[in-house]
Amino acid sequence: MLRIAAVLALLVCHVALAARAVEGDPARPMPADASTDPRVPLLKHLPAGSKLEDLQPSPIPGLYQFTQGAEISYLTADGKYFIDGSLYDMDSRENLTEVLRARARVAMIDAVPESQMLIFGPKNPLYTITVFTDVDCGYCRKLHSEMAELNRLGVRVRYMFFPRTGPNTESWKKAEVVWCSPDRNDALTRAKAGFPLDMNKTCESTPVAREYALGQSVGVRGTPAILTENGDYISGYMPPRELVQQIKDLQVAKR
Repeated sequence: MLRIAAVLALLVCHVALAARAVEGDPARPMPADASTDPRVPLLKHLPAGSKLEDLQPSPIPGLYQFTQGAEISYLTADGKYFIDGSLYDMDSRENLTEVLRARARVAMIDAVPESQMLIFGPKNPLYTITVFTDVDCGYCRKLHSEMAELNRLGVRVRYMFFPRTGPNTESWKKAEVVWCSPDRNDALTRAKAGFPLDMNKTCESTPVAREYALGQSVGVRGTPAILTENGDYISGYMPPRELVQQIKDLQVAKR
């Protein structure tokens, strides 16, 4: 415990010292002149391809927030410490990091036209969810087998492909075959029910690779991965009524 306390004290000290370089105002705009921008020397500590706009002042003086897709982490202004975790407002108990993650997920999902998705929904939906799915995933198949109940409860499901086994695998090929089928929704339903697909069916382009990469950026680690309209992430299968209740609870929490 003493060792942990000492490390925390040292980190607080460094953050306080680094605060002098940032002046502690997370709303303060960054300098227009890159040569005087304090973020420039910090880029060498970050993954290749990182840009200045990926690094912004956080609510804590002397601490920057670093954004990669929906992944948020923190870097002290002197570049000495990198923090991978969530930041909470102790007054409101709000997870400030998760707010940023949700906002990033919404922006990334909204950039995908619905014409690139497979959609199952009632005429007048109450809720819309975006689901990253794998044709061969057992729990993805279970969720899809309950589509009629989900639709009856007012849930509109937008599917995007996320073959967990990655490129050049059977699941990936199945996703492409589903997309290349004349009736994609029927092909997906049949594939998830275990019916064989015509694996020779091809077409010029499919969204599988783009959606797989998007899923990685969003933070998908398993399927089904469910995102609400507000960008909340629900990991894994839930029975329809439980899923609807979870969506409602998340909506209430946002108010």
